Amino acid sequence: MSRILLDAGALIALDRNERVMWRRFAHARLGGTHVVTHGGIVGQVWRGARQARLAQALRSMLVVPLDEALGRLAGQLLAASRTRDVVDAALVVLSRAGDRIYTSDPDDLLSLAGAAPRDVEIVPV
Repeated sequence: MSRILLDAGALIALDRNERVMWRRFAHARLGGTHVVTHGGIVGQVWRGARQARLAQALRSMLVVPLDEALGRLAGQLLAASRTRDVVDAALVVLSRAGDRIYTSDPDDLLSLAGAAPRDVEIVPV
């Protein structure tokens, strides 16, 4: 089963109540598609109690810890891709064939996915 993965830009779009991103999110949830992100991405966007929309979205998704194992795999992907964003690399490491990644940084994610290699769809938000 394919999943959708959300980067910081996608979470910010949900927090800003951007309708297109909420429609994508709702469609995935209603269709039984798992929505995934990781703790490093949450750290990039979470600023506190005034983020009710984001808190609501986070309750409906799997937030994977950015632990040592994921960090090591992300570091290996950074070496292979010659890029430097560990948070983006960790998201690509979490992806599986057929997944869709929503991102505000499609160029970097395409580079990482190509170096992985991962057969994923990179969707700009």
